[in-house]
Amino acid sequence: LREQARRLIDRVDTASVLDLGYSTAVTRSVFEHRAVVLAKDSTTLRAGLEAIASGTPSSDVVTGVVTGGGTPRSVFVFPGQGTQWAGMAADLLDESPVFAQAMARCEALLAEHLDWNLTDLIRQTDNAPSLEREDVVQPACFAVMVSLAELWKSMGVEPHAVIGHSQGEIAAAVVCGALSLEDGVRVVALRARLIERELAGHSGMLSLTLPLAETEQRITGWGNQLSVAVIAGPTSTVIAGPLDQIQTALTACETEGIRARRVPI
Repeated sequence: LREQARRLIDRVDTASVLDLGYSTAVTRSVFEHRAVVLAKDSTTLRAGLEAIASGTPSSDVVTGVVTGGGTPRSVFVFPGQGTQWAGMAADLLDESPVFAQAMARCEALLAEHLDWNLTDLIRQTDNAPSLEREDVVQPACFAVMVSLAELWKSMGVEPHAVIGHSQGEIAAAVVCGALSLEDGVRVVALRARLIERELAGHSGMLSLTLPLAETEQRITGWGNQLSVAVIAGPTSTVIAGPLDQIQTALTACETEGIRARRVPI
């Protein structure tokens, strides 16, 4: 592995970072001992390769040894709402033709159902709608996730399985071929409009740092219409219900020192 790093150092000045990364990841044999350099330019790439060659620890280098048998398998995980931020993926529109083309396909299909422009939203132009709107954030995240999947696949990373939550579940269905892109766009757009019209402002969700059993015990005292919506982990649950009861639960948690956070819907 160290000798391979030494040989690659000689290539840094004659090939782009992208070409070197793609070639070593896709066209070379895969061995048990592996290393990855996180580099944005030739300078950081050279420094990372030199660290591998010399056995020197570096924050830009990840090394490891494969354990167990079998063929390595990859899973694409598509999240629900909450992963978005203003300007997300804007750089990729300029830097990745594959990503830009996938986003353009999503934009054309979304235009049949929505009154806002996907590119304006991603680039945060003056005409861009607010990401706080349910009928905006969910289709936007869906488009970014589907397009990112196309980008990963163009780099040789094919998923052996997919999984998703909320609009991420719709994206997962499209990426694995269970839904066409046209059907996926229609589902996510109409679903988001329905949530915006029927649920937003009427009900809410609250994330709690409590295990399921304790959450179930406590919600009966906070309101008769509260229920567990998500089991996020061994000590993390999300409850849902009318806004007034969600506020009662939030106030009770703050009083008792329980970490709680409103989840916008």
